[in-house]
Amino acid sequence: MKKLKGCLYSASESNTKLPDLGPDLIMSEILPRLPAKCVGRAKKVCKEWLSCISSKEFVMMHCRHMCKGSRQKILSIGQESCFISSTGVDLVDEKTMITLPFHVRPSDVWILSSLNGLLCVCLRNTFEILIWNPLIRRCINISDSKSYGFFKIYSDVVGLYIDSSNDYRVLHIKRGRFTVDVMAYSRRTSHWKRIPFLQKRHYHTNGYAWSGGTFCEDGLYFTVFQFWLAGDIVIIRFDVNTETFSEIGFLYVGNVMGL
Repeated sequence: MKKLKGCLYSASESNTKLPDLGPDLIMSEILPRLPAKCVGRAKKVCKEWLSCISSKEFVMMHCRHMCKGSRQKILSIGQESCFISSTGVDLVDEKTMITLPFHVRPSDVWILSSLNGLLCVCLRNTFEILIWNPLIRRCINISDSKSYGFFKIYSDVVGLYIDSSNDYRVLHIKRGRFTVDVMAYSRRTSHWKRIPFLQKRHYHTNGYAWSGGTFCEDGLYFTVFQFWLAGDIVIIRFDVNTETFSEIGFLYVGNVMGL
């Protein structure tokens, strides 16, 4: 509780006592409005707070509050520098330069996917995949000695998602000459796991282009289209709970003029 007070009050008000607001009000109205660093400290108050703050519902509440007004952040990566800027009509070009936690030029960082402020990036010089939180300046390298977690441009795609146990995961789809290999990385266990893909499909060929993954509800979605056949578009859905893939038909409407 003392750590929470430090987030809510300035040092000059450190002796002010918190009123008895009740746990429901604190969890639903106060904690979701705190900055990410304060929420991280609040996890250490007790097991009940840790369980609540780790839930998917709290994460979504916190993201909604963080996305309001001037709390929205934009990451700008240039050739030699990287900035985080705040948005809002009352702000005028407010930028903060940040130092990258990896030893490459900003222009050599590829953003592969994003979710709730986390970025999945690839380093251009080594092709290693990392999970990066620009706001707290921390990252983890998820590549390993078994050649997992290395990104191949023009053939691989990546998506960030949260599973039913509130574990942040990275889905890495690698297209080879004859197969599609799928690996999932767990932030909680720091391990990779192989996941079976659709059988008897030809999405591994270079004739298909894949989008990055978009996470929504309990699914991670990839748009796949064929270069040579107009209208041959499909959405591949990965169910994050059952860890299975399915195909969703996508109606091709062509170029609509005059709208």
